[in-house]
Amino acid sequence: MPQFRPLVRTRTRPRTRSRSLNRALACAAAFGGLVALTGCGGSPSASTADSTFKVGVLFPGSLSDDGFMESAYRGYQRAAKKHDGTIAFSKVEQVTTADYEQALVRFATGSDLVISLGGQTDAAVRKVAARFPDVKFAEIGGPADAEPLDNLALYDPQQAEAAYLSGAASALLSKKGTVAFVGGAELPAIVNAAKNFADGAKAADPGVKVLAPQYVGDFNDAAKAKQSALADFGAGADVLGQILNLGHKGLAQAAAQSDGSLIGGPIAHPCSSDAAYAGYVETDIGAEIEYAADHLAADTWKAESVHFGLTFEEPHNDIVLCGNPASATTKKLDGLKAKIAAGEIRTR
Repeated sequence: MPQFRPLVRTRTRPRTRSRSLNRALACAAAFGGLVALTGCGGSPSASTADSTFKVGVLFPGSLSDDGFMESAYRGYQRAAKKHDGTIAFSKVEQVTTADYEQALVRFATGSDLVISLGGQTDAAVRKVAARFPDVKFAEIGGPADAEPLDNLALYDPQQAEAAYLSGAASALLSKKGTVAFVGGAELPAIVNAAKNFADGAKAADPGVKVLAPQYVGDFNDAAKAKQSALADFGAGADVLGQILNLGHKGLAQAAAQSDGSLIGGPIAHPCSSDAAYAGYVETDIGAEIEYAADHLAADTWKAESVHFGLTFEEPHNDIVLCGNPASATTKKLDGLKAKIAAGEIRTR
């Protein structure tokens, strides 16, 4: 049984070389022509070239997206600091779909472990892992029901759990009795999250109406996300759940125009920073990078399927409600969270 915490927190609104040169040389060796394309670089605390292990991380999106990628990058920074002198980290960000495979191959030729972020990289990482059987790979956020390969571990942050809690909170906070979900792309993990948003809403309030989910097609396009949100608000919803990165800013703009609100996340901010946010679901994506690095350093890494979230020994999903929610609301959410942690509610 994982450690259980009360659910709802409320908030008012070579060493003679310079370190930078070592990072640049490591980056150039790993990526060659991709440097200009993607902007490769090590973390601020990246280790020197004589480190025991090398880890390369593919971030398809921006490291400052206020979403999945930034949450993961925070874990990357923690891992780089913790294992400085033992593991040398390098990364690429904002890589286009057409270049995923090339970036992964470049990493695989000079790394002990290659990590890819997001289900959008699933096909590419599986293909490259098969080509490099002696290199360890880990995918974070791929299909929850996928099977690992001999050298490919699958780490599931269980965003669907967060979406379930977001749906429950949305239903309990809705004054109109109608809620909706907006996702960045119609990927298996996001579709599953949309389903669990609806399940959570119905579990909290069987009478709530849940509109059909909308998929923007881009996690970072705020303008398109705003249009999707305006459509949902126009159809009667007053609270939205979401899995977006920079795109959630468009939802906040739409909420402000429509007297609605949304549940933010996976990174929580002070509630006073934007009145459009009724709360935040928190998911620590970066904890999975730390997990992989810890096991690599300890020589205990294995190609396994690991489900994080509330069922992990150190839960990495939580929810924050803004303002002063009714005690009945917090009690209901606490009960649902306990059931997820106990395995009574399954989201995958």
